[in-house]
Amino acid sequence: MGSGGGAGWRLALALLVLPGGLGKPTARQERGRPAAAAAQHEDRPGFQYDHEAFLGKDEARSFDQLSPEESRERLGKIVDRIDDNKDGYLTTEELKNWIKRVQKRYIYENVAKVWKDYDLNKDNKIAWEEYKQATYGYYLENPEEFQDATDQHSFKKMLPRDERRFKTADLDGDLAATREEFTAFLHPEEFEHMKNIVVLETLEDIDKNEDGFVDQDEYIADMFANEEGGPEPDWVITEREQFSDFRDLNKDGKMDKEEIQHWILPQDYDHALAEARHLVYESDVDKDQKLTKEEVLDNWNMFVGSQATNYGEDLTRNHDEL
Repeated sequence: MGSGGGAGWRLALALLVLPGGLGKPTARQERGRPAAAAAQHEDRPGFQYDHEAFLGKDEARSFDQLSPEESRERLGKIVDRIDDNKDGYLTTEELKNWIKRVQKRYIYENVAKVWKDYDLNKDNKIAWEEYKQATYGYYLENPEEFQDATDQHSFKKMLPRDERRFKTADLDGDLAATREEFTAFLHPEEFEHMKNIVVLETLEDIDKNEDGFVDQDEYIADMFANEEGGPEPDWVITEREQFSDFRDLNKDGKMDKEEIQHWILPQDYDHALAEARHLVYESDVDKDQKLTKEEVLDNWNMFVGSQATNYGEDLTRNHDEL
């Protein structure tokens, strides 16, 4: 398992369940760039990125209802669980391992939640035809309801794109996904054999002139729409510099597939390790490169704040489940 944030990566379909069990799909863009986003804490308000990395994205929601006292109390119990060797300190390695477990659990729980919606014949596999029927069945049987040109274009684009991704995830080629294969389909950024698909779909999404490359304006347009036509904000100017200095490696004014992969799936970037180092650096008052429970609790709002999630549920689980 690798990048965080990837769970919401795919160009997903929101399903509106209609009579007869068919899903009426509505396009919903959910592409993210795990490594790139992970490095930019300032993109999230407050400590939101830290909370999601430390707790998991879903969990990072129900601490909303907790008082600071309750948050600190639950965080103290989490600290005890992260401290694998029970020496009273959290090391960078222990924090990294925890963050990786949280991300892995989130991904497999996400797959478990949707499994029954697609495994229509209950054979513990999801055939491509089952997925296509559950996701696109309503559209395929009622094309007259999708007269809007944008909708038609979206669905005509998404169905073959999903089929291509499904077949890439389906390693044994039987057109029926096991849980591991379906996990690769939903979370391709986490699997080595899916990296080319991640790069290709990113290119297709951003490359508006369809020349097979991402130029600087396309790169910026994916993050910022200058609808009012005024001067670009400072952060956009900085991103243009980032493109020239770090994205466009061969300095030809555009990114090819290899440069896109280096951007979104860099080989040398471990988001869990980077986040662990960040948490230690920001909380290590005595600068001994490790954290006491007191140091964590003194900086509790970075780890969980009052806006993280219901870890009470998690505390009842076996450690191995994380």
